[in-house]
Amino acid sequence: MKKEIKVFAPASVTNVSCGFDILGFAIDFPGDELKLKIKDKPGVSISKITGDNGRLPIDPLKNTAGVSLISMVEHIGFNKGIDIEIHKKIALGSGLGSSATSAVASVFALNEILERPLSRKELLPFALEGEKLTCGGTPHADNVSACLMGGFIIVRSIDPLDVIPINVSANLYCTILHPHLEINTADTRKILRNNILLADATKQWGNVAGLVAGLMSGDYDLIGRSLHDVIIEPIRGMLIPGFNEIKNAAINSGALGCSISGSGPSVFAFSKTKPAAKNVGDTMKKVLSQMDIDADIYISKINKQGPKVIK
Repeated sequence: MKKEIKVFAPASVTNVSCGFDILGFAIDFPGDELKLKIKDKPGVSISKITGDNGRLPIDPLKNTAGVSLISMVEHIGFNKGIDIEIHKKIALGSGLGSSATSAVASVFALNEILERPLSRKELLPFALEGEKLTCGGTPHADNVSACLMGGFIIVRSIDPLDVIPINVSANLYCTILHPHLEINTADTRKILRNNILLADATKQWGNVAGLVAGLMSGDYDLIGRSLHDVIIEPIRGMLIPGFNEIKNAAINSGALGCSISGSGPSVFAFSKTKPAAKNVGDTMKKVLSQMDIDADIYISKINKQGPKVIK
């Protein structure tokens, strides 16, 4: 068994417009890096965290990576010690699954160093333990599932956990606009309505079904028609400066559709080609620059690999 390993876990886009808590996909970058070292003395420790401006707890019981790792260690009966270093490359509160990547990276790293005794699906419950820290209640599995399994996923059920990969035939490019703002996921869940109109629910179900069908068949027009959220986006969009203008700019410049990534403030858009995706990104960013808000642009295909070992 190796004594040390370094891994990369990718960011993820979730909800994907109409699929609140049930749809998500991994992107190529940004992502977090994690180094795991095996020690003789039992126990899990975190020796270093970078990229978080000193905000994340180094106590493993209060850190998503630590909690996930402890859960896995207890389950498999691992009797050696583990120390991890976490290097955050995803901004906190960005809507790109920052907490999920740390959780996924830790359990993926241990599984790799032990020569993969568990499948990626079997690692999901451990990563989900880390997500419980950030959501303040029942965890949502879309970020950890997309990050860990790669590709585009459906969370059919959280209890029992049932995650299904989507065989995407559409050749999509995703543009992600990340404003230099922060939105807390737990706070954005508190403002959502507990009850919705049956008419809205029916529209949402139709859009989810249409989006999945469009992704699998490669029907770009159907994907575009289905990327509409009548329940969550109207509420969360109010928290993102210029959201409606950003969305309109993206669609007017050729995007198939545009919506919020996770709980925001990041916004994503789908395009058919890479040049089109870059043009959409420039147009979206221009809206924020007129408001004196800085932002990052990421262009990525759907990342089918998920986490990986790096040197």
